[in-house]
Amino acid sequence: MDMRIRTALATTLVAALSLGAAACSGGKKNGDGRGATNPATANNGAVLGGTPQKGGTLTVLSNQDFTHLDPARNWVMSDMDFGTRLLYRTLVTYKAEPGPKGAELVPDLAEDLGVSSNGAKTWTFRLKKGLKYEDGSPITAQDVKYNVERSFSPDLPGGPDYAARHLAGAEGYQGPAQGKHLASVKTPDEHTIVFELRKPFAEFPYAATLPTFAPVPKARDNGPQYDNRPFSSGPYKIESYARDKQLVLVRNTHWDPATDTVRKAYPDRLVVTMGLKANQIDDRLIASSGADASAVSWRKLSPESTPKVLTKADVRARLLAESTNCTEMVQMHTGRAPFDDVRVRQAVQYALDREAIMTASGGPALNDPATALMPGSLFGGRQPDTLGIPLTGDVEKARQLLGQAGRADGFSTRITVSNGDKGVGEAIQQSLGRVGIKVTIETVDPSAFYDTIGDTGNRTDLVYTGWCPDYPSGSTFLPFVFDGRYIKDKGNSGNHSLFRDDATMKRMDEIAAMTDAAQADKEWQKLDGEILAKAPTAPAVVERMPLLIGTNVAGAFGHTSFGGQLDYATIGLKSPATGGN
Repeated sequence: MDMRIRTALATTLVAALSLGAAACSGGKKNGDGRGATNPATANNGAVLGGTPQKGGTLTVLSNQDFTHLDPARNWVMSDMDFGTRLLYRTLVTYKAEPGPKGAELVPDLAEDLGVSSNGAKTWTFRLKKGLKYEDGSPITAQDVKYNVERSFSPDLPGGPDYAARHLAGAEGYQGPAQGKHLASVKTPDEHTIVFELRKPFAEFPYAATLPTFAPVPKARDNGPQYDNRPFSSGPYKIESYARDKQLVLVRNTHWDPATDTVRKAYPDRLVVTMGLKANQIDDRLIASSGADASAVSWRKLSPESTPKVLTKADVRARLLAESTNCTEMVQMHTGRAPFDDVRVRQAVQYALDREAIMTASGGPALNDPATALMPGSLFGGRQPDTLGIPLTGDVEKARQLLGQAGRADGFSTRITVSNGDKGVGEAIQQSLGRVGIKVTIETVDPSAFYDTIGDTGNRTDLVYTGWCPDYPSGSTFLPFVFDGRYIKDKGNSGNHSLFRDDATMKRMDEIAAMTDAAQADKEWQKLDGEILAKAPTAPAVVERMPLLIGTNVAGAFGHTSFGGQLDYATIGLKSPATGGN
């Protein structure tokens, strides 16, 4: 689409949202600053549809399969939400509340948030009594230990690596397949698990919310195939799963709500219908007829569909748009020419037209321009404008930098984007084309996207992806995106610029060792600017997650700790009798 048309469309969307803002129950939030910068955003921080009734079938309309549901491999925000709210429980979890309260921790499998000793190098959790799997067998501390260990297995790549980063004696560990176990994870009895860390880690309870710390019984583990059928410790179990087509969840009758303060498990069934076209999903939910009245969208609203929603008050009232709290970036392969030259990377930063990327992502009503690496929540509410580059770029400065790098005539390169971000890829292509950088776009299905870009030997020079802090700390952002010591050949996560910088890694270690959390926050913020000056990535936008729900859906809100995705712990139907099947 022509740039001028896209810009005009974005202006129209802002006006439409502004006119409807009075009808929205959301708005600017305080607290940790998540999603707080755009007062025109629809239903921010709201719970839509009232209190659900028990029963019925909730349908999830999706354009993709899950990246992973195996808790050892599940490290995509929306997938983690779905897995940990419906299929398996973790030692600790987040409150099921909108806004800043959604960042608060509560016990899940554990009786409390963990007890630290030895200067926060030892963490002990006691499991609740009466916890059971879908077959009625007891959930044990040994099962949690087993899943932590299997997360190290080379044939299960891509999952959270907090265990590898923090457990004592974990270097070189390859999982339990050969009968070897981690001595730093102790289970003195079936209800107690103790983690011995290599250095103090006061934030460990936040890490314990991740799927790594869900239970997997050894007898049920079948390696990579476990992705197709995780064994349930949550309120639902898998009835059927046809990859790329449909997932059906039914109640786990052995889940005891008396042990669970978070999950309400309102629907009788959840059906995830996959492989739909993006506009098809939007149109079905806009119409909200028949069974689609009891449906929700897995993916964010398409930019092309936004006018259809914002210009109709009754439809707009069903739109949620929580901030993803994630910074989307153009990540450059710093180990491969020409991007091994910092001047070339800086040229990309200056050439990038963030206004065009925002427009391709749904317009400024649903996006904020990224001016730093970490999202605003880690800067007290708003990102600093670290480099001071104009929103549409600085073409002359970019050309100067390319000339200094001996690339005055430009060069050709490739970028990988999720197929839902093709418009963004085109905006990047046009931006860089202004300075002679010719970009070929390669699109990948969302369910295969992270595996594709995580194959470091075969990936493109550029990738468009982002990072979300796992909890409100710079320690969950900069080290995961820019610490070269954790780059993997396969299943590489986070550091897609393949950035290896000794000074940066040394400083990360120094900040991580600080005992004053407030001082550490300041140092993470300072380091953010120092890394940005070395240009491993070009920040683009901080997106919102615009999600449309059907007219019969209740209890819906975007959860701040799951990238703005719907919280599946408390969603349900207004009238289960009309829920569809």
